[in-house]
Amino acid sequence: MDNPARSSLTGPHAHFAVRRGRILRYPFDVSPWLALPDAPDAQDWADVAALAGDTGPIALTAFREPPPHDWEILFRAEGVQLVDESVAAAPDPEAVRLGPADVPEMLDLVARTRPGPFLPRTVEMGAYLGIRRHGALVAMAGERLHPPGWTEISGVCTDESVRGQGLAGRLVLAVAHGIRERGETPFLHAAGSNTGAIRLYESLGFRLRRRTEFLSALAPAKLL
Repeated sequence: MDNPARSSLTGPHAHFAVRRGRILRYPFDVSPWLALPDAPDAQDWADVAALAGDTGPIALTAFREPPPHDWEILFRAEGVQLVDESVAAAPDPEAVRLGPADVPEMLDLVARTRPGPFLPRTVEMGAYLGIRRHGALVAMAGERLHPPGWTEISGVCTDESVRGQGLAGRLVLAVAHGIRERGETPFLHAAGSNTGAIRLYESLGFRLRRRTEFLSALAPAKLL
């Protein structure tokens, strides 16, 4: 859980793993997250650059070690990792399962609400649930990182037209129910500055496990 992307890519999500040396990453259209060992060395960072190729910045979550001094840090933000302590997980009668056919609508909702990274194949990482109103997708939540015994709830977003109706909380509880049914424990990440989301998750029964960091960095030209 301290290195959840790596635990996922060496565990339940191993079938997604793209590897170079000790570095693992998801395919570019599944997730931006790249996983380093706990104590990366110079060769590891060279392999990070090689795996990133010409796609631009690399994205790291739950990472506190700084990249080498010649890497350009583009974005750095404090985050929190919260885990299920007393979540009243339950299915939701209005929630529907989302799949590949729903991806265009999901991407459109994400573009409007900006909950965090969601790409054309992110839906393959786990179960996604949505709520529709008048046929339109207005809220969703689903599963992302999957360390052994745990599943991350992510992609939680609600269209502005239906905010304040509790749809996000209902979907989190419904996704958590599916995770619990598999005998696993739900967890999630949030930006430390997103106090509204953190309050919501704590009110649902999640507790702070650790503070973490999200980082985006660009490799020096000599490594590309």
